[in-house]
Amino acid sequence: MDTGTQITEQPQTGADHAGLMDGVYRYQRHLYDVTRKYYLFGRDTLIRELDPPEGGRVLEVGCGTGRNLVLAAEKNPGALFYGIDISCEMLKSARAKAARSRAGGRIFTGIGDAREFDTGKAFSVPVFDRVFFSYSLSMIPGWEQAVSCALDHVAHGGSLHVVDFGEMEAWPGFARLAMRKWLAGFHVHPRTGMADTLQALATGRGMNCESRQLAGGYAILSRISRS
Repeated sequence: MDTGTQITEQPQTGADHAGLMDGVYRYQRHLYDVTRKYYLFGRDTLIRELDPPEGGRVLEVGCGTGRNLVLAAEKNPGALFYGIDISCEMLKSARAKAARSRAGGRIFTGIGDAREFDTGKAFSVPVFDRVFFSYSLSMIPGWEQAVSCALDHVAHGGSLHVVDFGEMEAWPGFARLAMRKWLAGFHVHPRTGMADTLQALATGRGMNCESRQLAGGYAILSRISRS
């Protein structure tokens, strides 16, 4: 398998977003994991709940530095792990991190736009037992399209997992506004009605969706299952 295989991206908007992400993370990627661990709550819970079957395949959409892929692969030695990201800069970190891990031989990465990707061409793996997004939907323009595309890659009996910023409903208004302003500086935008949208996308495909909040709505954890 070629860990550097190109995945087809959307012609203009995909290229624009790729350029933006490369610009943002060209240097930030070196400090990303150290700084983000303090406020990206729920990532380890998502990884713990993936529980892929023996011999299963897991895909992370928007794999970033590869932090989640490596942790998940080390926790699940019987599964193979794949990641795509639109940022070539982030993939440099992901590949380096995988190479240093004892699970590196089971981790494969490729560049791709979350809104339109084909892992059958990239990895010769058309569907996965588990697919997940970890704090990436809040940075993807047209995030609903990304979820739909990911659902196309969920195998029968498989599931899609999401953790991302919520609407912070239980927070005081001033704190909520301050947090949103701060996040916007990193091109992060919590999605309004994410749980309802995920439910609608699941229902439209005859799938089951379960969502729960963390820390007063600071984050949302969701799972969409295909029977």
